[in-house]
Amino acid sequence: MSYYDRLNHDEKIKKLDGMIERSKIKKLKMKEKERKERARRLIEKGALLEKYFDIYHLDVEQTEELLKIFSEYVKEKTPQKFKDQKENK
Repeated sequence: MSYYDRLNHDEKIKKLDGMIERSKIKKLKMKEKERKERARRLIEKGALLEKYFDIYHLDVEQTEELLKIFSEYVKEKTPQKFKDQKENK
């Protein structure tokens, strides 16, 4: 007979509730980590965009307008090794 089998009904429910709570906390921590990683990636890419396009002086709307102008060209000319892996399959 295992430890779990020896528990009464209320103890089993309490144990399961604890497991569910720990699972929820773990899920929230994973979401938080993913959010922080995404924010960092966006900041780094934005910094590179400003650096290589020399657009420090443009605001967000102007930057978007500039990117729209070059978007199709960049998509067409992007080497395969830099394209999304899903597209490569």
